[in-house]
Amino acid sequence: MLFLLLPLLLLTACSGGAIADQDIAERIQENPTITWGVKADTNLFGLYNIEEGEIQGFDIDIAKALTKVITGQEGNAEFVEVTSKTRVPLLKNGNIDAIIATMTISPERLKQVNFSDIYFAAGQSLLVPESSTLNGIEDLTKDHTVLAVKGSTSAQNIRAAAPDTNILELENYAEAFTALQAGQGDAVTTDNAILLGIIADNPGYRLAGQPFTDEPYGIAIDYGQENFLNQVNEALDTLVQNGTYEQIFHKWFPDEEVPDLKA
Repeated sequence: MLFLLLPLLLLTACSGGAIADQDIAERIQENPTITWGVKADTNLFGLYNIEEGEIQGFDIDIAKALTKVITGQEGNAEFVEVTSKTRVPLLKNGNIDAIIATMTISPERLKQVNFSDIYFAAGQSLLVPESSTLNGIEDLTKDHTVLAVKGSTSAQNIRAAAPDTNILELENYAEAFTALQAGQGDAVTTDNAILLGIIADNPGYRLAGQPFTDEPYGIAIDYGQENFLNQVNEALDTLVQNGTYEQIFHKWFPDEEVPDLKA
């Protein structure tokens, strides 16, 4: 498995219509390689392991398993780091074949890309210090500042759920959590599964209350790639049916119940 940590400028410079317009499903028959856009800063889903020199997490393992089903044993999964802001442009440019990066299926995003069936069921929450008096979304006021990631649905959701609260958007989860540690905000908001990954490495923090949204994650695939989209959905169903999905889920979330993806 190959991880490509490529600068955005290089990716943009090398992109072209011929690459973006190619039929991915046909290309895979000739070259059994799928390039996935993944997060590298999100513990439990996609986090770069310096010692081992690779990104590791739930999204990575699911992508590898999907690649094996779609292409066969000889298939190769390549990974390109994306952020909430860069992932759709990289997909549109043809730099990646699909995005598997804690991306919530939403009506707004469906105007830009197609989505696979749900592969993970999450819900948006608040991360706060254990000493915080915040115990849920209902406790937020105009005197609070909530930290979110640019380009994410989390920023939109928190504005709708707590319109009087100040929202500070940062580039990624690492920056948002650092800002929380520095006292620049009262809470970080994103999906509960991502926040649990932060808590796993940072004792002294907790989730404030129950999730206040449903955040179904899907694999984003560009328009015009319906054959590849069908392959991904069929492969995902295979992983669920043969138990591979459950094994990967419990590897990263051993204390959580495997969700019903069809619910």
